[in-house]
Amino acid sequence: MMRITGQAVGMDLLSFIVSNLWIILFLFFFLTPVIQKYILNSARRNVLMRLSRKRKAQVITLIHRQETIAFLGIPISRYIDIEDSEEILRAIRMTPPNTPIDLIIHTPGGIALAAAQIAAALKAHSGKKTVIIPHYAMSGGTLIALAADEILMDPHAVLGPIDPQIIDQNRSYSAASILKVLEKKDINSIDDRTLILAEEARKAIDQMKTFVEWLLSGKCGEETIRKVIEELVSGKYTHDKPIFPEDIKKLLGECVKTEIPEEVYTLMRLYKMEIRPRRPGVEFTPIVPTKPQAQQ
Repeated sequence: MMRITGQAVGMDLLSFIVSNLWIILFLFFFLTPVIQKYILNSARRNVLMRLSRKRKAQVITLIHRQETIAFLGIPISRYIDIEDSEEILRAIRMTPPNTPIDLIIHTPGGIALAAAQIAAALKAHSGKKTVIIPHYAMSGGTLIALAADEILMDPHAVLGPIDPQIIDQNRSYSAASILKVLEKKDINSIDDRTLILAEEARKAIDQMKTFVEWLLSGKCGEETIRKVIEELVSGKYTHDKPIFPEDIKKLLGECVKTEIPEEVYTLMRLYKMEIRPRRPGVEFTPIVPTKPQAQQ
């Protein structure tokens, strides 16, 4: 009767592994990202469900983490686009009437049409609308925030101007700045291209003013609406100026609060940038609070 020794079994196993090493490596590199993505998505869903139960609201996220932000001008690789508006409009339609909606926004902005669609759909919902901003909601993100009944911001989160930008040959110009050219130069010395851009800029600003007036109507007085347009639409600042909660409160009043649920911070930790040219060298170890010693 043949005896199979442990050494023989070990040699056979080693031979099998070596001969099929490429298959094992392929399965490892193929399955690992799939499993990681599944675990990450499950963790996100769990946090969203926990937040939804706590807030008794439909929680929707608009989070872009693959962006590159410059100080002047905003080159963007992830932004609000038509696909975002389609998904959010679908989520709003599926929310029962009078059910509160919490929209968590983290975005550098994006396509004006998409942002306007989301803002309009949010305004039309009959339940309470709350926009939660853990870090920033610039440009189109700010436009969407104006549609909410309440804005919850981290104390250091920011919004930004919503003045229209005109795209010409892959370059972006402030609509207000283009119109300034007409004020400072004789019209006979301005080329036709600039005049055309100026006409588009005028229409873009007028359209944004009208939309903001409609968006804020019913919840803000005429004076507040005028101030919002002056501060955010008229081109008073650069398009990427950070506007902190204190200044937003001066514009919109007590509907702006500097407190957000802890679950939102937990959620944001699950949205790390997947693609970026340079990772920031920031790490820290959370400090565990210790109980104060009793005085003797």
